[in-house]
Amino acid sequence: MLDDLTTAASSPAPWPAAYPQGYAVVDVETTGLARDDRIISAAVYRLDARGGVEDHWYTVVNPERDPGPVWIHGLTSDVLEGAPLFQDIAAEFAARLEGRVLVAHNAVFDWQMIAREYARARSEAPVKQRLCTIALSKELKLPLPNHKLESLAAHFGVVQRRAHHALDDARVLAEAFRPSLRAAAAGGVRLPLHECLPLTEWADRPPRAGQQSGPGGYRPASWRPSRKRPACPYPNPGRYEPGKRLKQGMRVAFSGDTSVERDLLEDRATEAGLHVAGSLSRLTSLLVANDPDSGTSKVVKARQYGTPVVDEAAFGQLLGDVEPAPED
Repeated sequence: MLDDLTTAASSPAPWPAAYPQGYAVVDVETTGLARDDRIISAAVYRLDARGGVEDHWYTVVNPERDPGPVWIHGLTSDVLEGAPLFQDIAAEFAARLEGRVLVAHNAVFDWQMIAREYARARSEAPVKQRLCTIALSKELKLPLPNHKLESLAAHFGVVQRRAHHALDDARVLAEAFRPSLRAAAAGGVRLPLHECLPLTEWADRPPRAGQQSGPGGYRPASWRPSRKRPACPYPNPGRYEPGKRLKQGMRVAFSGDTSVERDLLEDRATEAGLHVAGSLSRLTSLLVANDPDSGTSKVVKARQYGTPVVDEAAFGQLLGDVEPAPED
């Protein structure tokens, strides 16, 4: 397969005019996987339009809290104590991302962690689009045993030296992305580009009463407050009809990035009398998704069920005029 891709990539087919002009291959290591976790190291390989390396950059970041799974990333509290805070490296990080498509392995995770850090710093990352190398490998139909970075690297003969070190992971991904990009160009494959929405509102959750704070005032990663919401007091009136008002009791689900932090958006929906659902079913009245072409399981199900889909901006307008449930 690699020989086939190499042959295809070296063919004289013209480079697709619609392809991006530059890429930022990114990897971040974090204290964990939840919304309250922090970035502790970040690396960026800047690539030109055809995947050639322009330069690279790496930094550790003081998360102001416990570093989490040290046995995975190797960054101890002692190592991170003198590191810069995220707000200290935010401008340099942004300069590396400016005007480029963010490329990462499981890109939605890296993007969400980055967007949250910039929101905490009262700023926004200058990223408009992202590309996930897992999605690209599927588009290319690469014969991989799984979707791990090590499998993608092995397919292209890229040697990994320090797994879970942001700089080496970014290097490996950049070296595997280059032949993937060229094979996609040679085959006229549409790149799986998705819009990135920076967080415009953010709220750190208050600690639970009596909960001990971690270093710098942050809560230990072992505690996560419950987001269980009270039952919606109104019956489900059915599906939303485009062009009409939302009705109290309608069942609403969310998929993908939102510019308002997800919990805040869900709180607003609940306050308006809507039923916020974590999953999508035939009973769902409306799906909110800023990227209807994302191919997420919820978007696919919505198409199958005939569930209407609107973006965040349209949903925000609908929230301003929700029809009250009929009185008994």
